Amino acid sequence: MKFRYRTIALVALIALVGVLSISLSGCSANDPLANQYKAGDNKNYIAGDGTVTEFAAENRGEAVKWSGTTVTADVISSSDLTGIVTVMNFWYAGCAPCRAEAPDLVALQAEYKNVQFIGVNVRDSAETANAFERNFEVTYPSIIDAKTGSVLLAFTGIVTPQAVPTTLVIGKDGKVTARVLGRIDKSILSALIKTAVEE
Repeated sequence: MKFRYRTIALVALIALVGVLSISLSGCSANDPLANQYKAGDNKNYIAGDGTVTEFAAENRGEAVKWSGTTVTADVISSSDLTGIVTVMNFWYAGCAPCRAEAPDLVALQAEYKNVQFIGVNVRDSAETANAFERNFEVTYPSIIDAKTGSVLLAFTGIVTPQAVPTTLVIGKDGKVTARVLGRIDKSILSALIKTAVEE
């Protein structure tokens, strides 16, 4: 009799596990971040899907204050850029979409000469970041944020830390006007920059 009850309990447990497995797999079926995690390809980052968010003026909150040391050991901060539209790109050298979008960022920087482009390297040493910039002919400064994470933390709630690359457009008042999670589309980012410049 005890054996029969144990068998019934075991069958019920197996059925419950099966139902949970099906429901959990259904929940993540349309979740790109969950799918990337399940793929287990050890790329060490979660790539954004290129989602673009524009922030209406009334939803931008306070101006973000940040400061960091560049590849060339210069210090740059938000206070240096008052009145200047800024494009801030979070990247690192081993990130495939970062490499893919680098030429577009360089081209946009050349097009928008009155806009300040700034890279924020979230993982590499200055030497590695410098080699990347030479390879892609990047002329705008990059902050090395790997050790402190201070610039990333300054944008908490705006930048998703695990999505690399992330690109922000920051208005003349220091408030974020738009965000791209993942590789940029050159024409879309150009339109976002133009909107910020014209405000």
